[in-house]
Amino acid sequence: MKPIRLLSGLLTVGGWTMASRILGFVRDAMIVALLGTGPAYSAFIVAFSLPNMFRRFFAEGAFNMAFVPLFSKRLEQDDRPREFAQEAFSALAALLTVLTIVASIAMPLLVTAMASGFVGGPEFDLSVAFGRIAFPYILFVSLAAMLSGVLNASGRFAAAAAAPVLLNVVFIGMMAGALWLGGDVARALIWAVPIGGVLQLALLWRAADRAGFTMRLSMPRLTPDIRTLAVVAAPAALASGVIQINLLVGRQVASYFDRAIDWMYTADRLYQLPLGVVGIAVGVVLLPDLSRRLAAGDGAGGRAALSRAGEISLALTLPAAVALLVIPEALVSVLFERGRFTPEDTQATALAAAIYGAGLPAFVLQKVLQPLYFARSDTRTPFRFALWAMVINAACALGLAPFIGWPAAALATTLAGWAMVILLWRGARAMGDVATFDDRFFRRVPRIALAAASMGAALWGGEAFLGNALHTPGLRYGALAVLVGGGGAVFFAAAHLLGGLPLSDLKAAFRRPRNGAAG
Repeated sequence: MKPIRLLSGLLTVGGWTMASRILGFVRDAMIVALLGTGPAYSAFIVAFSLPNMFRRFFAEGAFNMAFVPLFSKRLEQDDRPREFAQEAFSALAALLTVLTIVASIAMPLLVTAMASGFVGGPEFDLSVAFGRIAFPYILFVSLAAMLSGVLNASGRFAAAAAAPVLLNVVFIGMMAGALWLGGDVARALIWAVPIGGVLQLALLWRAADRAGFTMRLSMPRLTPDIRTLAVVAAPAALASGVIQINLLVGRQVASYFDRAIDWMYTADRLYQLPLGVVGIAVGVVLLPDLSRRLAAGDGAGGRAALSRAGEISLALTLPAAVALLVIPEALVSVLFERGRFTPEDTQATALAAAIYGAGLPAFVLQKVLQPLYFARSDTRTPFRFALWAMVINAACALGLAPFIGWPAAALATTLAGWAMVILLWRGARAMGDVATFDDRFFRRVPRIALAAASMGAALWGGEAFLGNALHTPGLRYGALAVLVGGGGAVFFAAAHLLGGLPLSDLKAAFRRPRNGAAG
C-alpha cells in the first residue's frame, strides 16, 4: 500500500467513523436530555460498558491484534487465508457463546466489579437487569469485528467502517419510538444494544461473503493454526485486560461520587469523536499494511507508512485536543445542556473533557505505535508496558481521589496514556529504521503544533466575543458553529502557511482513486 493509498484508507475509515460519531453525538444528546444524570443513566452506562469492555478484550484487543497480522501474511503468501478465517470465526463464536451464558448468570458480580459504589442503591438492580439484556451484544459485535479484520486486511475498509453507523441509527430510532409511543425510554435504549449488534453482524457477514470470505457456523476445532493464534493472542489478551482494569479502577473511584460516572461518560463521548475518527482509522488501516510490508521485507515502505500515519494523526488530533482544553464548557453547554442535563452537569463534564483532552494525542499515538509490535506478532512487549501504565493509573486514581475527588479518575487515565506512549516509543527503538519516524515527520509536527496553538488563541478570543450568544437559546448552535469553524480555518491556514500541513497533500489524497479502500 503506497502512502497515498494509506491516506485514502484513513480517509475512508475516518469519514465513516465521523458519520458514526456524529450520529453518536445525536444519540448521546438525546440520552442525557431524556434521562438526565441519575439512576437510569448510570445503569445504562454500566450495562452498556460491560459488553464493550469484553469486546475490547476479545475482539479489538486480543483477538484481532493477533488475527490480523497472521491473516495478512497468509493473504500475502496465498496460504489458505479462507480456511484460517473460518477456523478463527468458529473458535471465537464458541468462546463468546460460553462467555455470554456465564456473564448473564454472574451479572450481579460483574456490576459490583464495575461500580461497587452502586451496591445498596437504586442503580444496582437496574444495572443488573440492563446488563443481562445488553451483554449478548458482545457475541454479535465481536464476530463483526473479526469479519472487519478480514475485510480490512483485504484492503476493503468501507463496509467495516460503516457498520457502527447502524448501531447509532437503532439507538436513535428506538428512543424516538419510545418517546412517541409514551414508553420507557431507558428500556428501549438498552434493547437497542443487542438489536444493533445483530444488524452490524449481518452487514459484515454479507460484505465478507461478497469479498469471497464466506463464514459458516461450525464446531470449533483446535487445529495447529488455532493453537498458534491462541499463543499469540494470550499476551494481547492480558494486555487488553490490563487496559480494562485501568477503566475499572477509574469507574470504581467515580462510583463513590454522586453522578461522577455520568459526567465522565459524557465527557468520554466528546473526546471519543476525534479519537475514533483518527485513532481507530489509523489502527484499522496501518496494522494490516505494516504486516504485509514486513512479510514482503519492505522496511522503507513500512517507515513511510508509519510516518505518514503519525503525521496525519497529529495534524487532526492536536487541534481537537487544544479545543477541548480551551473551550470545553462552550462545547459541553451547547451540545448537551438541555432537558434534564443541568448547568452543574455542564461544569463537571467540561472539567473531565479538558482532562481527557490533555491525553488525546497520547491515546492516538498509541494507535500509531502499537501496530509496530502487533505486525511482528509481538504481543508480550505491549503487555509489559500496559502493566506499568496500570500501576501509574491505579496509583494516581486511588492516591489523588482523597485530595481532588472524582477528577482523579480522569487525570489518572490521561497520565497513564502518556506513560504508555513513552514506553512504546522507547521499546520500538530496537526495531531499527522501520520503527522510527522520518525527517519529514520531525519537520512538520512542530509546525502543526504551532498552528494548533494559534488556533487555541483564536478560540479563546472567539469564546469571549461570542459569550452571550453561546448561552442564548436559538443562537448558541450557530455561535458554536462559527467558533469551531473559525478555529478550524485558523488552524488549516496556519498549518498550510507554516508548512506543517500543505493543502496540496490532502487534495492529492482526495483526487486519487481509492481502489481497495473503497471496497
